[in-house]
Amino acid sequence: MIQFILKHKLSRIPIKWILTLWSAFIIFVLFIAYNAIQYIFVENWMIAQEKKQVEQHMNGILNGLLEREIGFTQEELPKVRTYLNKHNQNDQMIRIIDQQGNKVISVSEGIPENWINPVQKAETEIIIVDEYEHSLLVMRSPITIHTFNGTIEIVKNMDQFQKMTEALFRVFIVSGIGAVILSGLGGGLLVHQLLKPLQAMAKTMKNVERKGLQERMNVPDKEDEITTLMKIFNNMMDQVELSFTRQSQFVEDASHELRTPIAIMDGHLSLLLRWGKDDPEALEESLNISYYELTRLKTLVHELLTLTRIEKEEGESVDVTLRADLVILHIISQWEQLYPKFTFETAFFNFKGYEVFISERHLEQLITILLDNAVKYSTEGSPIRISGSIHKDEAVFTVKDYGIGIPEKDLPYVMDRFYRVEKARSRKQGGTGLGLSIAKRLVDRYNGSMSIQSKEGTGTTVTISFTSRSQLNKQEVDFNETAD
Repeated sequence: MIQFILKHKLSRIPIKWILTLWSAFIIFVLFIAYNAIQYIFVENWMIAQEKKQVEQHMNGILNGLLEREIGFTQEELPKVRTYLNKHNQNDQMIRIIDQQGNKVISVSEGIPENWINPVQKAETEIIIVDEYEHSLLVMRSPITIHTFNGTIEIVKNMDQFQKMTEALFRVFIVSGIGAVILSGLGGGLLVHQLLKPLQAMAKTMKNVERKGLQERMNVPDKEDEITTLMKIFNNMMDQVELSFTRQSQFVEDASHELRTPIAIMDGHLSLLLRWGKDDPEALEESLNISYYELTRLKTLVHELLTLTRIEKEEGESVDVTLRADLVILHIISQWEQLYPKFTFETAFFNFKGYEVFISERHLEQLITILLDNAVKYSTEGSPIRISGSIHKDEAVFTVKDYGIGIPEKDLPYVMDRFYRVEKARSRKQGGTGLGLSIAKRLVDRYNGSMSIQSKEGTGTTVTISFTSRSQLNKQEVDFNETAD
């Protein structure tokens, strides 16, 4: 239960405080580790230096006694004492011990003899001991001169060294605390700067909720990860706003397009129910108009479903069409039978042995849309030219008519849903305004390109292109894959 409460409380802490505390904690741990290593290194180095000095001092005393061949008799002890006093230092004691562990002679500068008992040693040793709340560095080394066997003992007071190391430790602690405080402040400032763009993004999101999709973040003139994230956010909002605008426009246009035929049919059927059924002419006219509007309504719904299906199919596997020229020629032969008063001129080059990256079904649908527009906006008897060629692994198709053309101001919008040029606004001629939208979606699905050039009163040329591939190259690729 306590764990759940703590977890719940921690989950409610703002992220800026979590980041600040974590950064301060990590810096604290790193600083303590660094200071600990530094302190241990300095302390060991200083102790090693003290031991080295004591060893040098011991060697000097031993060499001096051996050179003088002092026998440690009662007559020679004053000379020994004088020699030892000469070589002794402050806070240090030199003591000579016989083989039984008894003191022979001792000189001291600030160290009482009772701080440490004499000890006879057969081998050299150097140690640090704590006696009477004092830290002492003790070195013992055996000495043999004539018949005397004993030990020379040097005891050095390390209290000053201990005070210095304690002061150094306090400095490390104080500086560590100061570093933690400064790191906490610095971490807070750093976190504030890092979270500032995220807070601005959150504020922008709230403004989007309150004011609308047009809200954007102010991107600074920098190149870093946060700036990239802000740019991605703005681009995403552009896409969302565009999608929302298109969806709203689509709903409005679809509602308008669906409402018109329904209203016409409703009006004529109401007329028939009231009195028109008894008038043969009114009955025939109303039925013809209603049937025409019903047919147009079915066409509109079918094209809407087609457009939706194409958008859902995006990202699926891409099919190819072999001999796209024969597929198109087959479609044209059908249109020649449907529209015998039109002249369909064709010219196709280099399609043999090539496959085009679009499914045969969608290629047929695409060419049918373009032919339908060409026939719809051209006068009877005028030619319609369909051509295609393969050039540098690209299949290019054009459909050219010599009809009424498209005004320059309308060209950028003719592929929008439900858009109809003013001169083609009549219900009979203008269609649903979805044909070129469907064509554009089909082209985009296969990563192709589509362009329209038109001049009012002269005609329109639609050019589409797709990637193509030689079957010979494909066979080579397949052979290599099999060999691998």
